[in-house]
Amino acid sequence: MPDWSRGLHRYRFRSVWLLNAPPAVVYAVLERAETYPRWWPQVREVALFDATSGTARFRSLLPYDLRVVVSERVRDPGAGVLEMGMRGDLAGWARWTVVPGAGGTRAVFEQDVEVCKPLLRRFALLGRPLFVANHALMMRAGRRGLAAWLARG
Repeated sequence: MPDWSRGLHRYRFRSVWLLNAPPAVVYAVLERAETYPRWWPQVREVALFDATSGTARFRSLLPYDLRVVVSERVRDPGAGVLEMGMRGDLAGWARWTVVPGAGGTRAVFEQDVEVCKPLLRRFALLGRPLFVANHALMMRAGRRGLAAWLARG
């Protein structure tokens, strides 16, 4: 595959969430992927295979689901890092870095993935702005959902 074509299907995202809770509490919630559907509306389903891998299904505003197999790569509570590899409709990695922030926690989500789902690859050029906006909406809803989850105590 030519480099320019691969670039059409690759996405790098970075989101920063400021949360009003201690880093250890935020980390404890983020490391329990099976709870994500309870507080993050676009994470529709998480099924664990074992303590370090499973499947996840996402759907935001656009009418398509993304399904991935997730495998833990890094779990370091001392550094506040959770990193997972992904394969399926997306291939690559995602990482949470949880550190003290103003009045609570700064949670940074980074993702570097290639879209593998054939339909999304077909619309890569024209659909890219929509895919990026869709991801931004998903992240905004996730931050709100996690903040509300943490507030429940």
